[in-house]
Amino acid sequence: MTTPLSAVAPELRAKVRRMPRLPLDRAWVRRLIRAGTGRMRPPSLPDVAVELHPGLRVYRPRTPRSDRTLLWIHGGGLVIGGAAQDDRFCAGTARELGITVVSAEYRLAPEDPYPAALDDCHAAWTWLRGHVAAERVVVGGQSAGGGLAAALVQRLHDEGERPRAQWLFCPMLDDRTAARRALDDVGHRVWDNRLNRFGWRAYLGTEPGAPVVPLYAVPARRDDLAGLPEAWIGVGDIDLFHGEAAEYARRLRAAGVATTFHVVPGGPHGFEAWAPSAEFSRRYLAAARAWLGRLR
Repeated sequence: MTTPLSAVAPELRAKVRRMPRLPLDRAWVRRLIRAGTGRMRPPSLPDVAVELHPGLRVYRPRTPRSDRTLLWIHGGGLVIGGAAQDDRFCAGTARELGITVVSAEYRLAPEDPYPAALDDCHAAWTWLRGHVAAERVVVGGQSAGGGLAAALVQRLHDEGERPRAQWLFCPMLDDRTAARRALDDVGHRVWDNRLNRFGWRAYLGTEPGAPVVPLYAVPARRDDLAGLPEAWIGVGDIDLFHGEAAEYARRLRAAGVATTFHVVPGGPHGFEAWAPSAEFSRRYLAAARAWLGRLR
């Protein structure tokens, strides 16, 4: 069974209908996708300069309007993806808000399980902190990158560092979702629970839903969310991650963290990345960037 096409926003139906389900548990498929991502080249934009550094891509507006900086973490279920896939998004955010965006590369599972990805994101933070104060940095990401962003913010909090905010798009926050086998029958579009289970198993090195997981591996498992920075969380209502995102937003608010939870009716997983030109996606990104732009 697959989520009915009628549940998807009309603007996205034609595109989502054509999207294949990728067998990411096969190593050759992951290698092929990773190779394609690795061949991407940064865009040539008249108003944004793109710099390549080891493990980082930096997008600087030629006319900066703020010293705010976004540390961005790409998605890919913890098993595929690369910073290059978000060139358009990062450059667009830099251009529209007049801020610098730093996009982090990180090692992928199962070849490099936890804590490799989080350590690489932390290294990107350390590099960035050599150039800008912590309180001027927002940590953000999409899907697996959103989960890594949430985990990084928790780790930084415990280390005495405090980013200005966290900006999370359809974040992958809770391995216990993958352990709920009943969700397999829902057949969520783009990213379903079977793929989710593979991603978490590859990252954790064990079946998702285990009684104990390593510190910072699963952001939703943290007991105390008090003191974390302000958050914006956006997700579609038919996204597999809607439930865990809603619960994380609820817990953040209960802990006294100012939290904006933005739900998009008819939004499948990651729609703003694979249908960025749709007016549906443009409205969503405009709302997200408006929130980011209002931060002081």
